[in-house]
Amino acid sequence: MELMVPLNVQGGSPLYEQIYQYIKKEIREGRLAAGSRLPSTRILAQNLKVSRSTTQMAYDQLLAEGYAEASPCRGYFVCKIDELVEVRNKPTAASKPVEQEEESFAVDFSPRGIDLDRFPFNIWRKISRNTLVDDNKAMFGAGDPQGEWELRTAVGDYLHSARGVDCTPEQILVGAGSEYLLLLLSQLLGRDVKIAMENPTYAQAYRVLTSQGHPVVPVEMDRQGMRVSALEESGAGAAYVMPSHQYPTGIVMPVKRRQELLSWAYARPGRYLIEDDYDSEFRYKGRPIPALQGMDRGERVVYLGTFSKSIAPAIRVGFMVLPRHLTELYKERAGFYSCTVSRIDQDILYQFIAQGHYERHLNRMRAVYKAKHDALLAGLKPLETDFSVAGEYAGLHVLLTHRRGIKEAELVKRAADAGVKVYGMSDCFIHPEHNRYPSTVMLGYANLKETEIAEGCLRLKKAWME
Repeated sequence: MELMVPLNVQGGSPLYEQIYQYIKKEIREGRLAAGSRLPSTRILAQNLKVSRSTTQMAYDQLLAEGYAEASPCRGYFVCKIDELVEVRNKPTAASKPVEQEEESFAVDFSPRGIDLDRFPFNIWRKISRNTLVDDNKAMFGAGDPQGEWELRTAVGDYLHSARGVDCTPEQILVGAGSEYLLLLLSQLLGRDVKIAMENPTYAQAYRVLTSQGHPVVPVEMDRQGMRVSALEESGAGAAYVMPSHQYPTGIVMPVKRRQELLSWAYARPGRYLIEDDYDSEFRYKGRPIPALQGMDRGERVVYLGTFSKSIAPAIRVGFMVLPRHLTELYKERAGFYSCTVSRIDQDILYQFIAQGHYERHLNRMRAVYKAKHDALLAGLKPLETDFSVAGEYAGLHVLLTHRRGIKEAELVKRAADAGVKVYGMSDCFIHPEHNRYPSTVMLGYANLKETEIAEGCLRLKKAWME
C-alpha cells in the first residue's frame, strides 16, 4: 500500500503530527480497512521525502491510541475500531463549517518566524500610495523578465556594500522566492547534474532540486562546514551551501574552508557553488564575513538571497546573482519567462531601498533581535548543566543538545506537555540514518516578545530538568 499524505512544511503542526492525523482520519472514515497493511516507516519516509524518525513518531502515536498494531517481522496493520463512536453535530443549511482547532501553545519557539510588530507599515503604505499616484500606467505593463532595472541596481549596490558581492545589474535575476529561482537555475545547470547538499540542510531546497530530477547527495559537515574531501568523493558537479549561517546548525564557515570550496569548484570545468545567503544580516559576534561570491575570481558561485527574513515573508521577493556566462545562458534558455514579481511590488521595494528605509529598518531589527537573542541565552543559563547551546552567534535560532542523550522526540513531547513548542532537527536530514543530532532541538525567537522568551525558558526548565 502506498500513502500519499499531503504535507504542509510551512504549517504550524509538526510533520509527524500531520502524518498521524491523516492516517487516523483515513482509518476512522473507513478508507483504510481493518487488517490492511500500512507501508513501512522506511518506505513511507522515502515517498514523503521526510526522515524515518518522523514517520516512526507518527506510527508510535497510532499504536499508542490503538489505531494500528505492529506485528513482529510482518509490519504495521490497521486495527478494527468498530467500537469507537464519534459524536458529531448534524449539519444544517445555516450551520457554519467549524475549522479544526490546532494545538495551542503558550510559547512557540518557531525558527521560521520574524518580528512583524516592528515592520514599518506607515512607510510602506506611503510608498505604495505614491507608486500608484498620477495613474502610473507603466506599472501595469509586462516589465523586464529579469526584474526592473532600478530594483536590480539597488539590490546590487546593497549587496556590494553590505556583503561584498561583486556583480552588475545584468547578472541579477528577481523572482518570487528562492524556490522559483532554484527552478530557473536547474534549467541552466542541466537536470542530470548531481548536487551535493550539507547534511543537515534546508529541506525546501532539497525538495525543489529533487523535484527537478537532480540526483542529490548528502555531504557530512565538521565544525567548519561542508567537508571538501567528502564533497570530492561524492562525484557532485554542484554544491548547495550556506556559508554565512548554515541552516539548521548555525555554523559560520571560516575563510579557509570557503577557499577550499572555491578550489574544488575551479578544479574541473562546469562545477558550481550555490550560495544561499538567507539571513546573513543578523550576526551578534565579530564582524560579518563577506559572501563567498565576493571571493570568487573564477565565475563559479551562484548567489541566492531573499527579503523574507529581513523585511517580511509575504513580500516574496528573492534574487539570484549569476556568473556572467550563466547570465548569457539564462537569456538563451529561460529569458522568455516573465518576471514572477509584479512591477508594482518591485517599485515599492526599490523606493524602500533607495530612500534609505531598508538600511534603517535593518539596523533597528539588528538591535531588536540582539536583545531577544540575549534574553534567550540568559533564560537558558539554568539549563546549561544538562544542555549545550550552539549556533548562538548569528541568525534567528539556537540549538539545544541534551548532554546525556535524551531523544529529540522525548524533548519535543515534554516541552509540548509544558505548553511550549520546540522543533527537532530530524526533518532537516536528507537520510534519517545520517542524523548526528538525535538529542537536539531548535529554538527560534524572532517572533516572540522578551517576556514570552523568559516564560518559555522557565517552562522548559520545569519540563526537562525537574
